[in-house]
Amino acid sequence: MNKLKTRPAALLSVITLLLLCSNPVAAGLDQAVESFMAPITASLSAFVFYKLSLFGYQVPWIVLWLAVAASFFTLYLGFINIRGFALAFRLVRGDYHDVSAPGEISHFKAVATAVSGTVGVGNIGGVAVAIVIGGPGAAFWLIVAGFLSMSTKLVECTLGVKYRKHNPDGSVSGGPMYYLEHYLVKRGFPRLGKGLGKFYALALVIGCLGIGNMFQSNQAYVQFVTITGGEDSFFAERGWLFGLAIASLVGAVIIGGIRSIAAVAGKIVPLMAVLYACSALVIIAMSAQHIPAAINLIISSAFSVESATGGMVGAIIVGFQRALFSNEAGLGSAPIAHSAVQTDHPASEGFVSLLEPFIDTVVICTLSSLVIVVTAYPAGLMDQGLEGIALTSAAFEHHVSWAPYPLAIAALLFAFSTAIAWSYYGLKAWTYLFSEHPVSENLFKLMFCGFLALGCMIQLKAVLDFSDAMVFLISVPNILGLYFYAPEIKREINEFMARVKAGEIYNYRTEEGGDVPGTPD
Repeated sequence: MNKLKTRPAALLSVITLLLLCSNPVAAGLDQAVESFMAPITASLSAFVFYKLSLFGYQVPWIVLWLAVAASFFTLYLGFINIRGFALAFRLVRGDYHDVSAPGEISHFKAVATAVSGTVGVGNIGGVAVAIVIGGPGAAFWLIVAGFLSMSTKLVECTLGVKYRKHNPDGSVSGGPMYYLEHYLVKRGFPRLGKGLGKFYALALVIGCLGIGNMFQSNQAYVQFVTITGGEDSFFAERGWLFGLAIASLVGAVIIGGIRSIAAVAGKIVPLMAVLYACSALVIIAMSAQHIPAAINLIISSAFSVESATGGMVGAIIVGFQRALFSNEAGLGSAPIAHSAVQTDHPASEGFVSLLEPFIDTVVICTLSSLVIVVTAYPAGLMDQGLEGIALTSAAFEHHVSWAPYPLAIAALLFAFSTAIAWSYYGLKAWTYLFSEHPVSENLFKLMFCGFLALGCMIQLKAVLDFSDAMVFLISVPNILGLYFYAPEIKREINEFMARVKAGEIYNYRTEEGGDVPGTPD
């Protein structure tokens, strides 16, 4: 098994064998699993996504839980999402990157890895669903929610770095399981701390195999079949073949650990973001005459008391829900990637993480919103019963017949990048539960790739819904931990900002003149 660490081909050979063995029984497997999981999933989802009545509207309490935390930390930290934005940019550019500091990757690669885990097909299709349900005003509140979420992300990522574990081989492990355990251990509750850490880790392993794995590969497969002929596509009945291909690609990346994942994310995230952003801007520009009216519609709908889509409250609810589900602020997943950064200053990575919700929600989701509002509304596409990525695709196709192709490519890249990031999240949760031993790590990687391939072969809605509920359930202990640590984090970030302002934090770019080793590549 140790040979797998240096021979990716061996890992992929095992995946191929598992696929060939499982394909003949896949047709019946999904039904058996669905029957077993459905009642369990229904009970868990009923609790996690239980809806409270607010001003006559039904709101999932988990959305309120995340939204209140984002608002609290924004106010408590004095709008740090605005005050710290310029510093975040300088940090990710490499101005204060010390290559001799403990850690494994640069600030840029850390945020690229985390962004790759949040930017997914939901940024394309989920935004369309939000606008259909909440009206154009949902786009405005989506931006507001993304802005507030930047503060939550800063707090949890600062904690992730501060309480990370340094392993003998030079690697690091971090995340909510470590800082939640530390908080309780320091206060005389070691068994409770370890138990809470294990609960978080177990839930994250389950979650990574669903929304960060099978869902992504399934959506990538659906998009690929669509652009290669639909029902007539060669791959239409060969999900196993596509599954083998994507599992092989992901396996080749994740076998190298965080350094390999971060290196790929550092290249693919800018590529997919630029590809999608440029495509969206072109479509928006081709509807330039509708832009003023679209902006007016978004703002007026955001503050409208009454409308066919629920008015202001409905728009706020849907906009916040889409944003919080998209950027994952408060779930605790991103701190796992950010913990691998090379730094002696935990707050430095907290500032870098501000950029994550900004890119994911404020930029990419806003572009998706504008594409729909400036194109779909004037063209009457909203009356055709389209939803999700189909509506976004139709908006692109309205102006350029071949536009769905780059959109589909972007969706494929989004799914791939999300999978490699979540493999790392799951791996660190797995090693927390078991051990950092290479055999344990390679066993998880093999399992992750197997589930990735399986996602293209069978439909497991109950499993995906269960993993989705588990991921949002762990936001409860994570957010509680953030509240407990709030005074400590406030001191940490204020001290770091003061030291930067006083010149006590060495600026390699200005003091040595030009780029230095460790600058983002």
